[in-house]
Amino acid sequence: MPWATTLILILAGLCGSSLGQYNEEEDLAWLQYYLRQSRVSSYNYVPYYEEESPAYAYSYPSATDTEPEPEPQQATPWRCPQECDCPPNFSSAMYCDTRNLRYLPFVPSRMKYVYFQNNLITSIQEGAFDNATELEWLALHNNQIGSEKMGKRVFGKLQRLERLYMNNNNLTRLPSPLPRSLRELHLSYNHISKVPPNALEGLENLTALYLSHNFIFEMGASLKGLSSLILADLSYNNLRKVPEGLPASLEQLYLEYNYINAIPDDYFQVSPRLLYVRMSHNSLTNQGLSGNTFNSSSILELDLSYNRLQKIPRVNTNLENLYLQGNQINEFSISSFCSVVDVMNYSRLQVLRLDGNEIKRNAVPPDAPLCLRRATVIEI
Repeated sequence: MPWATTLILILAGLCGSSLGQYNEEEDLAWLQYYLRQSRVSSYNYVPYYEEESPAYAYSYPSATDTEPEPEPQQATPWRCPQECDCPPNFSSAMYCDTRNLRYLPFVPSRMKYVYFQNNLITSIQEGAFDNATELEWLALHNNQIGSEKMGKRVFGKLQRLERLYMNNNNLTRLPSPLPRSLRELHLSYNHISKVPPNALEGLENLTALYLSHNFIFEMGASLKGLSSLILADLSYNNLRKVPEGLPASLEQLYLEYNYINAIPDDYFQVSPRLLYVRMSHNSLTNQGLSGNTFNSSSILELDLSYNRLQKIPRVNTNLENLYLQGNQINEFSISSFCSVVDVMNYSRLQVLRLDGNEIKRNAVPPDAPLCLRRATVIEI
């Protein structure tokens, strides 16, 4: 009797099968199926991470005399954490937002966009993102992350990170070091009190910096090396001086709701692309300004409302919107807008707000309509 037949009879006896159920022509096929099923049923590995697609069906090649034993499959870096969603049609994004998470799940290496906002996360452990070196967007806003509970170099290996959102947390200082690839840094609504001179060093690609609603009392020259910076929002802080050395690339500067009382002469001249300057709700006085402080040909909108100005500061004829409401201005000086008033020389001003001052309506000089011929709104 062939050895296969003998083995089948033995197995049939062990399994309670009758000889009537045995077909000699199918002996090898049945034996291979039995051995294969025995191997599969003994493998009971349940990975911690779920697949993006339905459960993985383990398949092995046909059983032969020389077939090697299959190795158990391990959790691979392309799987998605159970706590998150990884849409199959957007395989490089991981959504872990608004789930009451108190910790950071593992980030697979293929991820480029990760969203952890609106959770209860308090800390970021060292090496949390070491596996995810392809990250470009990282959203951690609206959590409870404190500076003392962050690893020293948690962002050190993210050399492709472009946008970092950490607003609305409990940070007391800027994260450091930051990747040189950063283009946007969102740190508003934290508890940061100081920005050291080297805190933003090397961020030559940074275009937008959001530091509003903190407790910053000193900026120094920390913006000077940001050669690509377009927008700097430093509003709602405790600044008593303007930041030193504005970048030449700057277009928007927001400094409202601080305690600034003076601006150096030619301060804005180093930024020839500057378009919007907002300095409302500060402590500016005419004594703290020179005659040419705001005489910059690039500025189109200037907000100096709710300060302590007693006179209209001199502005460039290219200015289009000037907000001076809520000051202590008591005279309408046409020379602030036009050094020469004639048919060829006039201001491009379109909106002028002087309400909430001490000027009377009959104080407007007779040549004002000629100088301010482009104005569509003048409120006194």
